[in-house]
Amino acid sequence: MQSKGFIKLIAVLLGLACVYQLSFTFKTRGVEKKAAAYAAQFPLDQQAEAEQHYLDSVQNLSVYNLGFRKFTYKECKEKELNLGLDLKGGMNVMLEVQVEDVIKALAGDSQNDPAFVQAIAEATEAMKQGTSSDYIGDFVKAYSRLSNGRSIAEIFVSPDRKDITLESSDGDVEKILKKETEAAINASFNVLRSRIDHFGVTQPNIMRLPNSHRILVELPGVKEPQRVRDLLQGTASLEFWTTYDANEVLPALVAADKLIKTELEQAPVVTEPETASAEAEAAAETAGDLIAEVGAADSTATAQVEGDELRYDRAQNPLFAVLNPRFAGGAAIGAAYKADMAAVNEYLAQPAVRELFPADILFKWGVKGDDKIDGRFYLYAIRVSTPDGKAPLDGSVVTEATEQYAQRGATAEVSMTMNAEGTQEWSRMTGENIGKCIAIVLDGYVYSAPRVNSKIDKGQSQITGDFTIQEAKDLANVLKSGKMAAKVDIISDTVIGPSLGEQAIHDGMWSFVIALVLLMIFMCLIYGFIPGLIANVALIFNIFFTFGILASFQAVLTLSGIAGIVLALGMAVDANVLIYERAKEELRAGKPIRSAIADGYSNAFSAIFDSNLTSIITGVILLLFGTGPIKGFATTLIIGIICSFFTAVYLTRLIYLMFAKTKAFQNLTFTTPLSAKLFTGSHFNFLGGRKVSFTVVGILVAVVVISLFARGLNQGIDFSGGRNYVVQFDHPVKTHELKAKLEPLFGGAQLSVITIDDDTKVRISTNYKIESDEEGVDNEITKILYDGLNSELNGMSMEDFSTTNENVGIQSSQKVGPTVANDMRTDAYIAVILALLAMFFYILIRFRNVAFSVGALAAVAFTAFTIIGFYSLFQGLFPFAMEVDQSFIAAILTVIGYQINDTVVVFDRVRENVGLYPKQSFFDTINSSINSTLGRTVMTSGSTLLVLLCIFILGGDAIRSFVFAMIWGVVIGTLATMFVAAPVAYITDARRGAKNAAKAVKA
Repeated sequence: MQSKGFIKLIAVLLGLACVYQLSFTFKTRGVEKKAAAYAAQFPLDQQAEAEQHYLDSVQNLSVYNLGFRKFTYKECKEKELNLGLDLKGGMNVMLEVQVEDVIKALAGDSQNDPAFVQAIAEATEAMKQGTSSDYIGDFVKAYSRLSNGRSIAEIFVSPDRKDITLESSDGDVEKILKKETEAAINASFNVLRSRIDHFGVTQPNIMRLPNSHRILVELPGVKEPQRVRDLLQGTASLEFWTTYDANEVLPALVAADKLIKTELEQAPVVTEPETASAEAEAAAETAGDLIAEVGAADSTATAQVEGDELRYDRAQNPLFAVLNPRFAGGAAIGAAYKADMAAVNEYLAQPAVRELFPADILFKWGVKGDDKIDGRFYLYAIRVSTPDGKAPLDGSVVTEATEQYAQRGATAEVSMTMNAEGTQEWSRMTGENIGKCIAIVLDGYVYSAPRVNSKIDKGQSQITGDFTIQEAKDLANVLKSGKMAAKVDIISDTVIGPSLGEQAIHDGMWSFVIALVLLMIFMCLIYGFIPGLIANVALIFNIFFTFGILASFQAVLTLSGIAGIVLALGMAVDANVLIYERAKEELRAGKPIRSAIADGYSNAFSAIFDSNLTSIITGVILLLFGTGPIKGFATTLIIGIICSFFTAVYLTRLIYLMFAKTKAFQNLTFTTPLSAKLFTGSHFNFLGGRKVSFTVVGILVAVVVISLFARGLNQGIDFSGGRNYVVQFDHPVKTHELKAKLEPLFGGAQLSVITIDDDTKVRISTNYKIESDEEGVDNEITKILYDGLNSELNGMSMEDFSTTNENVGIQSSQKVGPTVANDMRTDAYIAVILALLAMFFYILIRFRNVAFSVGALAAVAFTAFTIIGFYSLFQGLFPFAMEVDQSFIAAILTVIGYQINDTVVVFDRVRENVGLYPKQSFFDTINSSINSTLGRTVMTSGSTLLVLLCIFILGGDAIRSFVFAMIWGVVIGTLATMFVAAPVAYITDARRGAKNAAKAVKA
């Protein structure tokens, strides 16, 4: 091993990088423990708020010093390894922006055109059926066909538009419509992000799905799913308001602080958290002193403070302790941490306090915290200047908004254009408020409050400030949201209760630990203590590197991700088994131990490389075509396989080289009394029994075909669309009785009730009103479930039944709309076909013999087809859902990769033996190759089954069906390598040889 120095360097650097990445996870956990300890001193009903207040106050403070750099809590949180919703509970929502609303809004009065209406309908149907993803393109083509070639520009010509004229071609209009659609989706994304940021969820995640009109939202710890649904689907409201300046409001604010102090005179003092700083200085006694201290800042100022920050004692200045006026300026009258915003609202809403302020004042918070002031949120003073109390101007008047770099400097600005109506009102507003600020408000939150420098009477405005280009882009999208009021529909959502998440963590970790321990024992029992110990060290490093790499990617660890890691461990053993089996062969050939180990590594390398690469190909296909948990599984599987290759092939060999001269290593045999004679000298005639094996295969295929026609497959809601509810009872229940109670209430819709985990927990599935866009359908179904199950709920209220933080009632819910189901089903078919083709061509390229490719493909196809047949045959016979869904397809694809591992190892030995014994018949070569690799085949399958059984028994219901398919896949796949792949390859090669011989004779 010439490069052992380089391998040492790589191992050390990788280890240090993993320690570095994982250290942030441990540091954030430490800070959060301190926050919990701080909150423990408060009454129980105040602890959550107190804990959040602590974390808000330290988010921009240094909590981790590495010498070369200090990291804030916020930065550490961004680098930690996060848990997925299935491990900590929460809500996952997929939304789709309705593009047809955008087109209808742009078309205006032209919506009455029959060709327009029909073109919209056709494009919408194509999108629903999953036959096309280009909505705009379909619409333009359909309109051209339905209107007999009429120019589509006529529909969209408007006095407010300059980019579309009667001379515009259909292609030009299509480009503009796609641009407007993209703007609408970005505006919707911006609105959703703002709403979620103010919902009070810790670490929310919102992302646009590429090449689609969809937005994925993940909200950990949500306890009110219906409130979230209503929030996400609400129409955006963009408004422009005049404002008060801070110096106009501060005198009343000082008076309010004193009044609140008087009312709370007897209240106990609550101090700031230890990390926030020492007790505050005394408050300013007069409004004049306070105004002088704050200074006259414009709307974009951040009030940089020199030295220690001025803080206020809650006993002496209760309002200023939570709303610090130090940061007042422009229309902002102060700033508060997120956890204190509710207290500020409560103080300012008191009738006596309201009387101190002008009657026409409104208080509105800024949309996001400012990192320059420790993440605090500004509070703005809005002036109500209309008799009806509405904003003087709304977002419907904005015709265009674009971000651009300012003419001077590196900052960005936003250019805004209004229509004729807006131009007139904007001219009045700006003319009457020169020197003051106008607040741009979306959904009740202030996005920006620019100062008016002069009257704007031409409808064209430049909004400047200390913007980055991204901030300017966000503001432009906000301004566009008034024009693009596109409807956002929830097309799928999943709710997982905290108790179910805690159970998932428990089950997942136990399956992980027990599988690891059993693998370690297995390796020591089969190959001896020292070889087993070295293989186990490789497994531990494999786990460490996998978690470190996941943390470096800021990946989310899910239950399926844990399954991927555990499965990767089982497959990682394969490399050690291959090496040890080859080393045993070299020892039996009479070679000394050092040469046997070296040749074992050398001869096993090609088989290890091929088998790992085929598994990675499968993982990549899963990554490309899977969603949600499937991506999590694929990510950890790929990382785990790469890490296992490095640890098994290079790190273990490094250990053998380091200790090769010791006495203990000189006496290695890679056997134990248990395995010494296991599969030694086996001479099974696998090819000789090919007629019997083909007969058995034919019978199995016939049984599967009959079952598929007679019983079909139970499609999960991933592929059929529908809703799933997991309901926990406090006593055993009978599923057939529950189904009988529920069926009449669901009006003939499909309904299934199955037991999961034990007879106190059931999963209810239905497609009732899955295509309905009516409001309140989710509440209606929850009410139906409550009414139907009421006799089993022991007096539980409807609210408790539907709240996901209870130990009894609905523990999780899942909705998949028909559009998403079509997409998932299409992606699944594509993924399976691509996997089969990838395996075929890889084997062909690697072995340069089409017989091997045909044999491998036949074995893989048989294995996959047989698993599908088992799910048809045994559906309803096991206490878990035997459904064909995303998880099932993931299992099929993983089995394909695993099956190829076995086949590659056998074919690799065939290729080697052909070179060593060129005169031996191909029949004997294949037989001897299968026999010589039989030990490896059985040991690898045994270790993988050991892991899978741990996951199946302990891993929780969420992945039980997936693991069941994997178990069958390993068993059938192992047998298929010996009794399908090898015989088919032999027959194909023999026929090819006969054809070549016939051609030679003919020539």
